[in-house]
Amino acid sequence: MTLLNLVLWAPLAGFILLLSMPRAKEQAIRAVSLAVSLAAFLLSLGLAWGLPRVSAGEYLATDLPWIASPAIRYHIALDGLSVWLVLLSTLLTPVSVLISWSYIQKRVKEFYAFLLLLEFGLVGVFIARDLFLFYVFWEVSLVPMYFLIGIWGHERRIYAAVKFFLYTMAGSVLMLAAIIYLYNRAGTFDYTAILASISAGTLVLDRVEQQLLFLAFFLAFAIKVPLFPLHTWLPDAHVEAPSAGSVMLASVMLKMGTYGLVRFCLPLFPQAARENAGWIAALAIVGIIYGALVALVQPNMKKLVAYTSVSHLGFVVLGIFSFTQMGLDGAVYQMLNHGISTGALFVLVGYLYERRHSLEIKDYGGVATPAPWLSTVFLVTTLSSVGLPMLNNFVGEFLVLQGAAQARFAWSVFAAIGVILSVCYMLWLYQRVFFGDTPEEVRSRVFDLRPREWAAMLPLIALMVWMGVYSRTFLPPVTAANREILRMTNVNVLFEVRAPRGGGVELRAGRAAGPVRAIGEESDAR
Repeated sequence: MTLLNLVLWAPLAGFILLLSMPRAKEQAIRAVSLAVSLAAFLLSLGLAWGLPRVSAGEYLATDLPWIASPAIRYHIALDGLSVWLVLLSTLLTPVSVLISWSYIQKRVKEFYAFLLLLEFGLVGVFIARDLFLFYVFWEVSLVPMYFLIGIWGHERRIYAAVKFFLYTMAGSVLMLAAIIYLYNRAGTFDYTAILASISAGTLVLDRVEQQLLFLAFFLAFAIKVPLFPLHTWLPDAHVEAPSAGSVMLASVMLKMGTYGLVRFCLPLFPQAARENAGWIAALAIVGIIYGALVALVQPNMKKLVAYTSVSHLGFVVLGIFSFTQMGLDGAVYQMLNHGISTGALFVLVGYLYERRHSLEIKDYGGVATPAPWLSTVFLVTTLSSVGLPMLNNFVGEFLVLQGAAQARFAWSVFAAIGVILSVCYMLWLYQRVFFGDTPEEVRSRVFDLRPREWAAMLPLIALMVWMGVYSRTFLPPVTAANREILRMTNVNVLFEVRAPRGGGVELRAGRAAGPVRAIGEESDAR
């Protein structure tokens, strides 16, 4: 039993343990949930300790037969792309337990059981190396989030939960069909074996096959990101979900989509990925600007933060489809940054809701007077979200913009508008909530941070600074993994990719004689 297996199965063991506990022992249930989630996090720290920082191979792999026919394997492994996402999942689960400690008063046992089951599914998604196993974990993570929204959400929770479920399932069905087709062509669900067959030329997907398979996978991942215009389920889900549901949804679950784009869409279907890069980047840029503009006019704090996710994850998609080392590194780093900063925003909005029982911005004002430390922590998180230098988001956004500029300079120019708009909507939110006259309702109900609330926020604040000041802690293994993914996108590409002097992407028909360099570099392949 490797350390990776322990990290994966610990939340499921906690889920089963909670189901066996009496429902009336609510404090014991909370304590067990916190202990299990903390144990999973502490175990996961060991995953990063021995991770190779310059090589891109599998790490801590377990590859065992699961089902004989069809050939499905229990194949899990880590690399520089997945390790930090696993740690993000294990970190935010105990944070979610802490912020729900006094807020969740009904069906406490079921709530924490679903939270641990969600952690199990999320960790499994990031480490699965068998396509069928990946799909199983993908669906496992969907179920607890549906119930977290539908049972413990606000007034329109059923509508939001059903909408979330239907959108995600629509994309999942297409992805399952593509996985089955790929199995029939390759004879295996094993991701590593399929990549080896593509690299060796023993599995060649023609242009039409690549296009259809790419679109099936892409749609499933784009809905989960969510990429404009498939984003409409997200604001409803965030507004209606409990605070812990919003944190896990924004910080980790949305990364399933962007992770899938990098892990599967690029290396498995390189030609289709490059051919579709133009319109996907355009949608990403539209999402960046649209999400920011809609956030500017939101009267509801949660809905405003939800639209910031549409904008920020547009940067991630843009970086992925720039096909440059900087762009891809920035995209992966921005996945982590968004998980930390937006997760912290949802935690803080949840704190305000617990006190004032309102998400409407107009019901606040002058919060800095009765709660100075809460205001300070919110300000640091706000500055992190807008990409202030020395804080985490700045590094990711800078790398994405630089990579996009290498691919096509106009992409970077338009995307930078989103950075400017993010300052507008976040600082305007902060001004309306924390400054000005303090209404009596705010003065009497809003109080400063308590020790349990500090315990949830301090790790996130520390990471905002650490990731902004010392990004080299995280980037080397990410760079190694992304370098290998870019190399794989140049295998069996039927079109030569060039970056003309005037910028842009030029595709020329004909099979490449050798590896094709990433966009942004002149290629001598003919």
